Amino acid sequence: MTALQPGDPDWETKVRESFARQGIMTTLGAELTQVEPGLVEIAVDFRDGLSQQHGFFHAGVTSTLMDSAGGYAAFSLFPADSSILTVEFKINLLAPAEGERLLARGRVYKPGRTLTLCDVEGFVIGPKGQRICAKMQQTLMRIDGRADLPAAG
Repeated sequence: MTALQPGDPDWETKVRESFARQGIMTTLGAELTQVEPGLVEIAVDFRDGLSQQHGFFHAGVTSTLMDSAGGYAAFSLFPADSSILTVEFKINLLAPAEGERLLARGRVYKPGRTLTLCDVEGFVIGPKGQRICAKMQQTLMRIDGRADLPAAG
């Protein structure tokens, strides 16, 4: 497979600055753990506020982390004057997200001029090691002429 090429020479700064503006990632306590063209990992440590009634990571937390990981994987390839929106995703929750840390790995598998498709995996890390807990297929839309900047207040 040919290496994916970013459309912006300052792609990594663009991704990191956009991530820092996402209030939901701050609320979750999430962090970027890997940033490469077409591949982004985001992780969060477990705490009670992120759990469902059985003490696992809530599916909403899992899908939120995975949506952002795939979104930033796609965004890393976009030109400087563009932004991104998720069009749709389909998630399969494969196992309870029981662990000390949740990791989402988003990877572009079909870049496009308007639509980009990503494959996203969710893993839990704990005493049993790293185990997959979810898979997502995601479609993202590139919005040209609208740089990913904070909204004017």
